[in-house]
Amino acid sequence: MSTQSEESRQIVASLAHRVGPDADIARIAQAIISTLRDMEVALTPIIGQQGVAALYRRSLHLCAITHPRLASTRDKVPAGMDMAALKSVIVEQSDADALFFGEVLLTTFYELLSTLIGPSLTERLLRGMWEPSLSDTPSQENSP
Repeated sequence: MSTQSEESRQIVASLAHRVGPDADIARIAQAIISTLRDMEVALTPIIGQQGVAALYRRSLHLCAITHPRLASTRDKVPAGMDMAALKSVIVEQSDADALFFGEVLLTTFYELLSTLIGPSLTERLLRGMWEPSLSDTPSQENSP
């Protein structure tokens, strides 16, 4: 991904916002998983639970093809959207590798969905996820 699209930049910025300034592996894993869960909630009424799981599996597969260093991660994650298994794989990574994995996985998921249902509908369905909300503000940014 030498040139990032606006959507990719928003996804990366949103993940960084969810992780917060004091990134540790637990916060990174939680941010990735909570983003995936939010995507699942937004998309399940449209494409169904099996459709979301299929997109997730395909995204993992494409991540491993495009970024060989993620190949071992894909092999460790079960076929379904088992977030506990995903978390156990993420926490085995270094902070930098875990963050990279999250960025690539979420961006790939978004791009794959966009090719299936179109960029406009994808953007409308997932737009709220990339915009920081007051309830999702890291604790150090909260006003007294």
